[in-house]
Parts: sequence; structure tokens; C-alpha cells
Amino acid sequence: MSRNVATWVTHRWTTWIVLGVSLVFLMGMGALGGKLTSVVDNDIASWLPGDAESTEVIERAAAFSDPDDIPAIVLYVRDGGTTAADLAKATADVASLANVDDVARVEGPVPSQDGQALQVTATIRMSDDGWEMLPDRVDDIAAIADRDAAGLDVSLAGPAALGADQAEAFSGIDGILLFSAVAIVFVILLITYRSLQLAILFLFCGVGAVGIAQGVVYLLAKNADLTVNGQSQGILSVLVLGAGVDYALLLVARYREELHRYRDRREAMAHALHRAAPAILASGATVIIGLLCLTFAQMNSTASLGPVGAAGIACALLVMLVMLPALLVVVGRWIFWPFVPRFGEPVRSETGLWAKVGRRIARAPRAVWVVTTLVLVGLSFGIVQLDADGLTNEQSFTKEQPSVVAEKKLAEHFPGGAGSPVAVIADGDRADAVADTLAGVDGIDPASVAVRSPAGSPVAYIEGTLTSAPDSATAFATIDRARDAVDAVDGADALVGGNTAVNKDVQEASRADNRLIIPVILVVVLLILALLLRSIAAPLMLLLTVVVSFAAAIGISALVFRHVFGFEGADSSFPLFAFVFLVALGIDYNIFLMTRVREESLRHGTRRGALIGLAATGGVITSAGFVLAGTFTALATLPIVFLAELGFVVAVGVLLDTIIVRSVLVTALTLDIGRHVWWPSALWRTDGSGHHPGPADLADAVPAPPEPAHRA
Repeated sequence: MSRNVATWVTHRWTTWIVLGVSLVFLMGMGALGGKLTSVVDNDIASWLPGDAESTEVIERAAAFSDPDDIPAIVLYVRDGGTTAADLAKATADVASLANVDDVARVEGPVPSQDGQALQVTATIRMSDDGWEMLPDRVDDIAAIADRDAAGLDVSLAGPAALGADQAEAFSGIDGILLFSAVAIVFVILLITYRSLQLAILFLFCGVGAVGIAQGVVYLLAKNADLTVNGQSQGILSVLVLGAGVDYALLLVARYREELHRYRDRREAMAHALHRAAPAILASGATVIIGLLCLTFAQMNSTASLGPVGAAGIACALLVMLVMLPALLVVVGRWIFWPFVPRFGEPVRSETGLWAKVGRRIARAPRAVWVVTTLVLVGLSFGIVQLDADGLTNEQSFTKEQPSVVAEKKLAEHFPGGAGSPVAVIADGDRADAVADTLAGVDGIDPASVAVRSPAGSPVAYIEGTLTSAPDSATAFATIDRARDAVDAVDGADALVGGNTAVNKDVQEASRADNRLIIPVILVVVLLILALLLRSIAAPLMLLLTVVVSFAAAIGISALVFRHVFGFEGADSSFPLFAFVFLVALGIDYNIFLMTRVREESLRHGTRRGALIGLAATGGVITSAGFVLAGTFTALATLPIVFLAELGFVVAVGVLLDTIIVRSVLVTALTLDIGRHVWWPSALWRTDGSGHHPGPADLADAVPAPPEPAHRA
């Protein structure tokens, strides 16, 4: 940030204008942010790429079945066998269910072959409220089915019941998730700064940034056809809060340092902005560009997370580099009470913990980075325990859900795929041939295959029921066999879809995204670091540390998932999401550390510059890491395995980054490599510091504070 802009933000009169405009903007966008839930789309079909086979089936089947229709299966079970009275009750329920709001049609009752169960299918037509209305409709259906059950075991299965459980799980995103994240961050800030009022100011700006981000994303979803689902909505809140408070910590750390050197707090803030803002902007821009790499994804849900997250980071930067500085200069030094930085006092970082750590590393930097790297590589071997081939419905939740229990009961008495039929679209003239072929596929119940389209229709719509659970690997294999079989029917132009096919296509698209986007992000990050540090050697070094840190975080997490949490696997998109957040956010700390090291290297040489940079930034980078880890840990408050795993791996990875990788490994490597780390820039040629610094070098290298005669 130029001195003119920094001075304008902190000037005695313009500060009030900046603050007033910021608060008005915050309130306006915050009001729009409250509407974000109304545009959230959790329909898994909308997440798919447009060229997926199951997506095309959904589009072409619209003439035969409304894409907004979702079946709820009412299951009646009596272990000794159902009675005539049970059949009469189920028949009466059919008439009652037809009168429930948003129920388009009711079919059944259908008895099971073992005589112990009855099945009624109530198809719900989702309204403009989408998945939000499902829990209420499912509750209405359950209330009717439970009435006068007389010993019948009644439960609800099928896509509607599962959707209701998912909607309930995500219902805590707006309140519980943000409250949990705020509470965690508040405690960490109190421990770090021991200043209640400063912690409150940080959180005010952090929550304000979340509100603005939600407002911006709402406008994008409303007017730019941006897909926002429950996952991206939850990630947006913790990402903006965590990254925003991180940026605030980085700025305030430099501001606090300058308050020791400048009597006038406005001049101290102007100098802090001029020095710290470029690194913060570069960090934020790197995260934004890294997130925008997700737009290359086949999955609409993954591609849309890019602009959602990028908009959130941009809002966090805006608040922390404009509104926060204005607030700080308005309230004055007392905001740091009881540890108020006084003009002329020595900067504590020059003699603090990280200064001592730097001196110890300087004694044997090569031994430090070799041992640290070996430990991290050893931890990375836990990756072999990671099973990221997708999750079944049961495995997707951290605790047992009613719909999953009901699905198991349904499979005991009816074909496993009841309620989630395989849908086939084909040429109308070949309908019978395709139906016969589908009936012969291993894994499809032959008796269930039926042509649902009218006779003579130019397009045939055919359904069949899977004999295995619709979310199982066996069912996915059946989809493959069905596609191969109907594709071989001459002239049929047949396509296979349905819920199971959708889930299978989602997993395949996610795996393809992993292979494409991870290398793209690595290249983009390398280029950004090269431009920022004006070097090739340093970016390559930093990129390697990022990869090692990511592998170690995944290794630790995989072991914990399997042997501590008892999770049976991970979503197929988990590696990509973990990589994006760990690399993009981890680079933040790289940039902040290495830009300070470069700044000091210009005056003191690389090795002394590395120690001064570590002493000045080690504390705030560690604090920022704890804050970001804490916010992502809040994702575990939602009963969704994907989000719990993502929150855990990001928390572990960020702590590894800030405590070990950035502060120890990168510092040791910089000390060992010396001026060659800046190759091929001018700093590589002009830095004449060639010795390994000893314990006394840091104190000798610290520049004396300026002695300006500033006004009080």
C-alpha cells in the first residue's frame, strides 16, 4: 500500500469518512447476507458437470418426471408378519398422505415377499424453498404414518428422508457454526493478547467481514447463477472469519511494533500499513487466485466454491485493511490495555521466544532442517490409511441418522434400491429392447423393470430397481454394467441415470478434478511467489515445504480418522479441498515471513535477516495459525463427516505450518542456503553475508529505532 493511501486512511479527518462509509457498507451487505440461505441449493444433481450422463438423463426425463419430485418411502414392519388391519391402516394412510402439502402423488401399499413389511411411496414436489422445506414435509408424513400404528414399526426411508436429515444437519450453519467459531477465536485472542477490548474489536471486524461476504455471495447466487450449497456456505463463514482475523493479527503486530517507534499513533499506523499491507495483499491475492483455480473443476459445486471463497477473502481484505485501521487510530493506544505499547520502549519480539528459537536454529541449521524434514516425511506415510473413494449415506454422518436406519430396514424386506430406481432414457422405437436388456443386467431386479413413458412416445423412459443398496460400491458396479449393456442396443441411444448414477458420476468427476487442479494450483503458487520474492530458488524451496507439510497433515489426519474418530473413509473431493486450503492458506505465512526476511536481508544480509524476520513474525504467525485452526475446528460442530474431516486436516496442517514448517524448517533452510535463496535476483549478487550467525548476531543485527520528533 502506497504511503499516500495509507496516510489517507489514517488522516485525522478522512479516518472518520472511511469509518462511516465502512460501517454503512457493512450494515447494508450484512442485511443481504441474512438471505444467503434462501439461495442455497443442496440438490446433488445441480453439483454435476453439464456433460455427465446422469445430468443429461435428468434433463431429458423432465417430460416424464418432474426434476423437483423426490420420493419418501413409508415402511411398515411387523416381525410376526403384517395383518389385514396393518394393510387397512397403510391403505388409509395413502388417502391421508395425498392431502399433505407438496405431496404430488402417493403409491402403494406394496407388501414385501416375506410378508413382514408394507411400503408406501409419497412423492414430494419441492417448492421454491427447496431442501429447507423437506424436514417439515417429512415430519408431516411421519405424523400420519405413526398415528394408530398399533405395534407396527414405522420408519421413513428414501431420498426425501435422507434429504431431510441432511437439511437438518446443515441447519446449524448460520448460527451454531459461526457462534462456535467466534467462541473459539475469542478464547484464543484472549490468551494471545490478554486484552478483552482488542479481542472484541478483532471479532467485530471478523464477523463484519463474514456478513459482507455473505451479502456479496448472495448477490452472485441471485444474479450470476452461482451455485451455493451447504458445504460452501459453511466453509465461507469459517474461511472469512479465520483468514480475516489472521490478516488483522498480521497488521496489528506491525502496528504495535511501530507504536514503539512513533509517538503519533496515526503515523505509526500509516507506517504499519505501508510495510505490512503489501504482504497481506499478496497473501490474500494468492489465496484468491488459488481458490479461483477451482473454477477449472468439472464439478459445479467445486467450481462454484472458487468464486464463493475468493469473494470472501476479498471482503476480509477490505475490512482488515480499511475499516480496522480506521477503528484502531480512532480508539487509540488504550485498546491494547493492559499491555500498552509505549513510545521508545524496546520491541518485545527482539528478545522473545522466537528470537531464542532462531538463535538455537542458527547453531546447526542443516541438522535442524534435515531432522524436521525426516519427521514430516515419516508422518506422511499415514496417507496409506486414507480411503478417499467416497462415502455411503451411512458413512456421511458423524452420528446415526433416522433415514439411514430406515434404509437398512427397507433393504431387509425389499430390493436394496427401492425408492432410488435406475432411470434409463432411450429412443422410443427401441423401448422394449432396452427394457429387456436392462432386466438382464446383473444387479437389477428383473420384475421391477418397466417402461414408464406413453406408448408411441419418441423418447422412452424406463426404470428398474437395484438389488443392492443404492449408495454401495456394488450398486455403482451395476450402473457400469447397465451402461455397457444398454449402450450396446443398436439405435437406442440409451443413457443411464438416477440417484445412484448421479452419485457415481459425482465421485468420478471429483477424482478427475483432483488430478487436474492440484498441479494447476502448485504452478500458480510458484509463479506468484517468484514474482513477489523476485527469485526462483526461494519459491521452489517454499513450494517443497508446502508439499511436505500437506503430506504430513494428511498422514496424521488419516490415522486419526480411522483409529480415533472411527470414520470409514473420506469423500472423493476431500484431497482437493484439503490441498486448496492448506496450500493457499499456508502460503500466507510463507509470504508474511519471507517478505519480512527479504526486507531485513536488504539491510543486514540473508542470514541475519532470516533471524530478525523470525523474531519479528514468529509470534504473530503462531497466533494467526491458532486462530485459523480454531475456526476450521468449528466445522466439527456439524454432523457431516466431510466437513469434520476437512476442519480437522486444515487445523492440523495450519498448526504444522505455523509452528514447525514456517518458523523452524523454512528458517533453517534459509540460514543454510544463505544468499543463494534469492537467486537469480540482485539480492543474491549483493548480499555479502557468508557466515553462519552465532547467538549474539541477532542482537547486533536489530536496527536501532528511529528518533523522530513527532507530535504527541
